[in-house]
Amino acid sequence: MTVLRRLPAAAVDLALAVLIAAVVLLSALLNFAVDRGGLRLFDVLMVLGTCAVLVLRRRFPIPVALATLVGCVVYYPLSTADGPLLLAFAVALCTVAAEGRTAVAVLLAVVAMLFVGYGEVGSGQRHLDDTSLYLFAGWLVAAVAIGGLVHNRRAYLNEAEQRMRAVEREKEEEARSRAGEERLRIARELHDALGHHLSLINVQAGAALHRSDTDPAPALTSIKQASKEALRELRATLGVLRQVDKAGVPPGLARVDDLIAQARATGLAVRVEIDGEVRPLPPEVDLAGYRIVQEALTNVTRHADARTAFVRIGYSGQDVRVQIDDDGSAVPDVERGNGIRGMEERARALGGEFTAGSAPDGGFRVRAVLPWRAAR
Repeated sequence: MTVLRRLPAAAVDLALAVLIAAVVLLSALLNFAVDRGGLRLFDVLMVLGTCAVLVLRRRFPIPVALATLVGCVVYYPLSTADGPLLLAFAVALCTVAAEGRTAVAVLLAVVAMLFVGYGEVGSGQRHLDDTSLYLFAGWLVAAVAIGGLVHNRRAYLNEAEQRMRAVEREKEEEARSRAGEERLRIARELHDALGHHLSLINVQAGAALHRSDTDPAPALTSIKQASKEALRELRATLGVLRQVDKAGVPPGLARVDDLIAQARATGLAVRVEIDGEVRPLPPEVDLAGYRIVQEALTNVTRHADARTAFVRIGYSGQDVRVQIDDDGSAVPDVERGNGIRGMEERARALGGEFTAGSAPDGGFRVRAVLPWRAAR
């Protein structure tokens, strides 16, 4: 069976046609032709012609079944050495049923039975006893049933294959989606972690260059501290990527004073207000709040041309609210860069809310609501 499955379908059909023709001719020769002087040319040609059409049974199942039926109808009344040529018709009938044309196969079987009955009645001589007639009918029923089973099995295997392919496509899409989300997360972390400190370094370096008449030590000290923090953040982020984060606890709102100190070092006056009872937050909420404050203060020092900023953090039983206001020059329809997009993505990922735009009293306002109960 394994060898037959590996062979091309045409080769299998040719081998089957040759095998049936050989069986029919050998059976006719042994059972009938020995006593009657051998096979006639007509008998040989009818057997070979009827079996030869089986080569096309997969491409034209119904015409082949009709051809084998006609061959049997012509062969049996006229031959002098009856062989089991009905095998060719049974194979063709099975093929019709296997192709899903069960109704046609049943109709052909009924027509074959009618031809047999007509031949028995019209000839005036009984060729088949009751047992042989029932056996013939059983062979036809078996051929149709086997073909139906083959069709059902093919349909089941095809459906199973389609399901497997769908599952594989789902897995591939899910893997691509996860990879994309992970890339976005890494990009956010690198942007928020390094962008803030590099911006501070840039601001302090510019201040030191433009204030050559004053002592550059405070600016250089701030640059040193910001670069140190940038390197620490970079190591922590790379450690997460390698799954060996030696920094341990990720930054959170408890370290917001460090951000305030760094912003004040650039000359920005920053006020902080805490509303509600400070409580431990889930790591992802704590990190998101910290990054939003960090990025908002970075934008203030880089773009807002502001002198003061106000950071308000409010804790409630359901969420933590972060709001950063400045008195800089805000444009109502400010174009959203990577920083604002990153802050919004962090808030939305936790099921929270995020807004960024002009404040009612002027300046710019960033506000995020981060639900911590749902995140926990």
